[in-house]
Amino acid sequence: MPGWKELKRFCDRDGWELYKDTDHYFYRKIDKDGSIRRTKVSKGSGEIHSKMWKEILRKQLQVSQEYFNSKI
Repeated sequence: MPGWKELKRFCDRDGWELYKDTDHYFYRKIDKDGSIRRTKVSKGSGEIHSKMWKEILRKQLQVSQEYFNSKI
């Protein structure tokens, strides 16, 4: 499973906008159809647990694992 640093790297490389930097990084991406995807990235250095990672991919990033891997 990827860690929080890999998730941040993905967001930075895939054109997500960092719109808030507090105890977490908050990213958003506006799609061509006007819909907005959002994700929150911990500033921790640990690994993301498997179940949480699957939810982040499916609900927040809305990309495949292969696409994610191609950007990190």
